[in-house]
Amino acid sequence: MIGSLRGRLVRKQPPHLLIDVGGVGYEVEAPMTTFYRLPQAGEEIHLHTHLVVRDDAHLLFGFATEDERRLFRTLLKVNGVGARMALTILSGIEADEFANCIMQGDVARLVRLPGVGKKTAERLVIEMKDRLKDWQSNTTGAGSTSSATKKGSLATDEAISALISLGYKPQEAGRFVHAVARDGMDSETIIRESLKASIR
Repeated sequence: MIGSLRGRLVRKQPPHLLIDVGGVGYEVEAPMTTFYRLPQAGEEIHLHTHLVVRDDAHLLFGFATEDERRLFRTLLKVNGVGARMALTILSGIEADEFANCIMQGDVARLVRLPGVGKKTAERLVIEMKDRLKDWQSNTTGAGSTSSATKKGSLATDEAISALISLGYKPQEAGRFVHAVARDGMDSETIIRESLKASIR
């Protein structure tokens, strides 16, 4: 099991990262809540990781905080929730806020997350309430937040691609991105604002 990675951030294109650790490039998938905390490419980062082994692939997921990884692992124990859905859920909500929704049984808030319908939201509350009853935040970040300098159509294209990777239909992704995109906004800001707009 690969529990963590510390190395140089080579490339970041949501939800994918490439991290150079001693000359070995690790491909990692991460939620948008982790992307918001990443430094610029070329700088050193530290991520908490979870390895998913399948018959056809080994998938490595990275998280800025222990809380995010703990919540990801808890989500995987819920019937019908796989790694992709867990990553999408974490991209749309902070770990502490999600835990509060579960403890309060806030199904209405949960169904606004991408890919979560009413039945799934109810199942999340039922199956996770006991598992999160002792939830205490233990946040340790991957580094200071920074923004890329990409602009214009490239930034919007990257944002749309990221939303599609997170489970949105292309038409939905384009609509949310173009509704929030403004001149001078980088792709990460557009993604963040698009996710907020999608759950209002």
